[in-house]
Amino acid sequence: MDFIRGGDVRCPQMDEPIVRVLQAFTGSAAADAIFVTRIALFESTPPLDEFQFERAMWQRLSAFHAIDRVDHEWDSSVSDDPQSPQFSLSIGGRAFYVVGLHPGSSRPARRFRCAALVFNLHSQFESLRADGRYEKLREAIIARDVAYSGSSNPMLAAHGTVSEARQYSGRQVGADWRCPFPVDPEEASDAQ
Repeated sequence: MDFIRGGDVRCPQMDEPIVRVLQAFTGSAAADAIFVTRIALFESTPPLDEFQFERAMWQRLSAFHAIDRVDHEWDSSVSDDPQSPQFSLSIGGRAFYVVGLHPGSSRPARRFRCAALVFNLHSQFESLRADGRYEKLREAIIARDVAYSGSSNPMLAAHGTVSEARQYSGRQVGADWRCPFPVDPEEASDAQ
């Protein structure tokens, strides 16, 4: 687990350095690496409610994509359509599952002392599935969430059933929620 300082999650100032760290990570992490992550800490972020955090998170992820796409293609093992059940964010040519944390989260397990984005390589989940450990680990995570929060996270879904983008911010969203991540490269450039 390595940390990246990101300033204020609402501000683009640290976008390029964060993307460069994530690209270096994707270039150095083995394809079958498990339990490795990069966490961008946005310690200068003032208190945000869930809607404000979600908006800022997608602005940052959209800006990261706009920077990354100059040098890297989208990971072909996942979809770049945020509405697709096969979607995962791609940076440095590799897919990530992103977990948003912040002090204002309604889910106790998603609360953290500052705004943060956790970048987990998607390939580590595939490695865990391949060796039969994924379901056991998933069940343990759910049991811990119930013990800590009193209920399981209603947004938690198995990969491939709905878009994982619905889970990134931690906010409970309805069936009509549309991910604000731009598929169109011109829209991604506008996000910066």
